[in-house]
Parts: sequence; C-alpha cells; structure tokens
Amino acid sequence: MIINITGIGWVTAGNMGCGKDHDHFALSDGSLPVIEQGELFERPYPSFRRMDEYSKLGIAAIAFALKDADLDQWTHKRNIGIIVSTEYGCLGVDLDFYGTVLREEGVGASPALFAYTLPNSFLGDAAILFGLTGKSFVINPSRPLGLDCLKLAFDSLLLGECDQILCGANNLKPPSPFDRHSKAAPGALFFVLEKSGRASGYGRLGFNKKGVVEFEGKEVQDLSEIVRHCLAR
Repeated sequence: MIINITGIGWVTAGNMGCGKDHDHFALSDGSLPVIEQGELFERPYPSFRRMDEYSKLGIAAIAFALKDADLDQWTHKRNIGIIVSTEYGCLGVDLDFYGTVLREEGVGASPALFAYTLPNSFLGDAAILFGLTGKSFVINPSRPLGLDCLKLAFDSLLLGECDQILCGANNLKPPSPFDRHSKAAPGALFFVLEKSGRASGYGRLGFNKKGVVEFEGKEVQDLSEIVRHCLAR
C-alpha cells in the first residue's frame, strides 16, 4: 500500500512554517522562536496563553503541517490521528509544578501548571482546535531519530484506524542536568500521512524487506532527512 506525505510543518531554531512556504529545513541547537497564536489561528484560542512552551511548540508544528496539507479549514470533525515522539516531554513543567507542591506542603500547588504535566496534554487542545477524532498518543522511544512514530503511523493507516495521521517529534531543551544527556535538537516536526487518493503530496514512503524506511525507494535514517528529500522535489 502506498503512503503519501501530504503536509510538513515545523518549528526550529532556524525558522518555523510549512513545506510550501520554505525551501530550507534544519534541526539545530539554538533558541526557538517565540510562538504567537496569531500566526497559527484565525480565531483566538483562550487556552493558548496558559499553555507551557512544550505544548505551544507541538500545537504550532501541527497547525503548520495541516495548513501544508490543505487540512487547516474544517466544518466537520475528521478521523485524523496524532502520534508524537518526544525525548523528555514536559519535564520542565513537571519540575516547576513539583516546586509549587513543596511550598506550603501542597496548599499552593498550581492548577495551571498541573494541566500540562503530561506530555500528551496538548493533544486534547489539538483535537479541539482542528476537529480531530483519531487516535492520539505520545511515545518515548529509545532512539531519537523519530522513525518509531513513523512506523506506528503506518500501522494505523494500514489497519484503517485513521483517514490521515499526523506524526512527528516534539522536543524542548531539557532542564539541567538532563541537558547533558539529551540527543535531540530542540524543535518540533510533523508530517501528514495518508493513503494514496486525495493528494499526491511530496512523495511516497514505505519500508523495504529489512524494515528500513524508504522515501521514493531510497533509505532514510531520520525525519530530518525525509524533509530534505521532500523539499528538494
């Protein structure tokens, strides 16, 4: 079965946006840009202001990917899923929340921080914002290449669980001392994948007999390499 990439969206230290607006992409160390909701949504989303940076990062990359796939406008809910790969998730918020628990023996624990102490919390916001009803979850893979979420997305499409699926990586620079061990560059990158039919998009993904991911018949090692091949076409 043919799986097409029909949308790409990202936020990195270099820039943010989608494939149709950029011809260059790179995940690299550095400060991520400030994300304003006016760049993402036509109508204000009140909860966006209280989101943590990890959640804003993921929401932004998802918004850009849906725009790239011409799926940003909707009137009826869609069977679109989301699979996110992350290294440390929302660990910074977890530590901040625990700090409020320690003060006054838990009396001053912050409900605002608590709302985003799970790495999948922002997926509920994404479902509301974009009318998504498909399966959504976060994984913490043993390798930071992002291909594990791609394989899970393939399975979901092949089994008919979703009409389209967003999959990608979402990583902030983790708090010290975990930053010494981090292997993932800060940033978020999402693809829209779907079976052939609605749109041809950037090209075809598949797996060879060795189980290695291929883009248009060529082996790829990580998500960044897939983006570079897509933009080159």
